Amino acid sequence: MFGNYLIGLREGLEASLVVCILIAYLVKTGRREALRPVWIGIALAVVLSFAFGAALQFGSQTLTFQAQEALGGSLSVIAVCLVTWMVFWMRRTARHLKSELQGKLDAALAMGTTALVITAFLSVGREGLETALFVWTAAQSADDGVRPLIGALLGLLTAVLLGWLFYRGAVRINLAKFFTWTGGMLVVVAAGVLAYGFHDLQEAGFLPGLTSQAFDISEQIPADSWYGTLLKGVFNFQPDPTVLQVT
Repeated sequence: MFGNYLIGLREGLEASLVVCILIAYLVKTGRREALRPVWIGIALAVVLSFAFGAALQFGSQTLTFQAQEALGGSLSVIAVCLVTWMVFWMRRTARHLKSELQGKLDAALAMGTTALVITAFLSVGREGLETALFVWTAAQSADDGVRPLIGALLGLLTAVLLGWLFYRGAVRINLAKFFTWTGGMLVVVAAGVLAYGFHDLQEAGFLPGLTSQAFDISEQIPADSWYGTLLKGVFNFQPDPTVLQVT
């Protein structure tokens, strides 16, 4: 649950900051008439993200076991690549994000309403689709009922609240340090999701070595113990991984 909360918080805050920058720039430059198409673009991006998550969840239930494992494993690997890339991209470009978004918004204002909707949609939609994919893969790997989804939802709600407080000027934190620390923790969570993804691909028969265990410490860390459950939920820890997973 904590791992998914971190995903929702981290990815949701990135999207919230994008929204804050767009809205604040329009308000400060006296172009409030452009707020409506921007909000429409943001709303469409949110709807698309939820629809994508729902399609992943309900679409996968109609597949055979082998197809489910192949889909889950492949999407896990893709999600880890996307999130890891985003962590380093945010670390590299965060200081220029505001001016970059404002430049795109100026260009969209010159082109008209449709361009504003598309700009807001693309700016938020990328974060939303990435979040939906990573939350789904993390929830599948945790195999802990609805709690991973609740954790992700709480993280997103926290991100929305922080975004609103940023906009109102009520919160001042060092964003560089925040994204550095949460990015580091998210990479650890992603590592667990990656190992789970490779295990799924092994179960689907796409990769060899399913029976080649690297070690088995199930007696020392039982999967049904409170600390085993905690390690599984946060880091996707597995007490009996295969050699390929460890590699």
